[in-house]
Amino acid sequence: MNVSIIGSGTMGSGIAQVAATSGCAVKLFDLNQGALDQSKKVLEITLSKLVEKEKIDATEKSRIQNNISYVNTLKDLSASDLVIEAIVENLEVKRKVFSELETLVSENTILASNTSSLSIASIAASCQKPERVIGIHFFNPAPLMQLVEVIPAVQTSEEVLQKSVQIITDWKKVVAVAKDTPGFIVNRVARPFYSESLRIYDEGVADYATIDWALKTIGGFRMGPFELMDMIGHDVNYIVTETVFTAFYFDSKFKPSFTQKRLLEAGFLGRKSGRGFYNYSQELPAPTEDAALAKTIFERVIVMLINEAADTLFLNIASAKDIDNAMTKGVNYPKGLLAWADELGINWCVEKLDELYNEYHEDRYRCSLILRRMAKENKNFF
Repeated sequence: MNVSIIGSGTMGSGIAQVAATSGCAVKLFDLNQGALDQSKKVLEITLSKLVEKEKIDATEKSRIQNNISYVNTLKDLSASDLVIEAIVENLEVKRKVFSELETLVSENTILASNTSSLSIASIAASCQKPERVIGIHFFNPAPLMQLVEVIPAVQTSEEVLQKSVQIITDWKKVVAVAKDTPGFIVNRVARPFYSESLRIYDEGVADYATIDWALKTIGGFRMGPFELMDMIGHDVNYIVTETVFTAFYFDSKFKPSFTQKRLLEAGFLGRKSGRGFYNYSQELPAPTEDAALAKTIFERVIVMLINEAADTLFLNIASAKDIDNAMTKGVNYPKGLLAWADELGINWCVEKLDELYNEYHEDRYRCSLILRRMAKENKNFF
């Protein structure tokens, strides 16, 4: 199979490695020759480390490398069966690329975008054959992360959807099919992990280190929200939050935090700049190890995450199985949120949300209707 990747940054290069490992003939395109050279160099380092760790042998390393060609002319992609675009998150730039690309490839070529939050329908509308356009969203680092969200637009044909799912499955990835709505599954459902934690901090309930400690200790998350935002970078994480907030017509449950906005404005982007919520040039602060406080923090964050996962199911964005797979395989949550709701008890979730709503009288704490109905009927998600 001939696969082309547009954009040789971290994500594009990672997707190219995945496709090449699966035996595809890959063309990695970038206008910047320096970026292509860097991608080739990074792949050499990555594969050499895998050989050292005995994950692959030298023959496999050569096979993967030989499966990738590095090109800087779009015409070189003309023989593609599948093209995946992985460039800047700018709708107009993507639309321009898709419009030009369509004139160069076969009418049967699948055109996919790796966008994490932009409308697939809007991208597809730039094409004469929008039915062949689809979202195929990998997570970083693409070779390691198991999940891929597949997002059909309203224009996407059923044949293209099924072919895309089969291709990604053949690449040994876990597929979650999502409706074309802002943030798809992961970037929508994960928002409360950040936003409710920020709200807890903004209210003065606890500091960054304590909130991170609470969610790792009680919840079993691999990283706390402030550690994770610093690792992702506020130039990425805040912008996604702002994009989702705007796209959902300023729904208050997606409201960004001024605390994070000020860090972005100051250039405190997180680990990449040496300072974010934490100052990485200094010893990191110790948490306040208060069990009761930790439980309060965990309960607020987990019930908001569960509520968003439930709403995602209620609005037919994805199936219960795909939602839980998305959160465990896409962002390494210790449990699927809907399974977690079953474990904690649907009635407990409803009561906790109502308690928050009655205290704050803010729409962000409204309980998803599906949770309320399930509590009345004594049902579980699984």
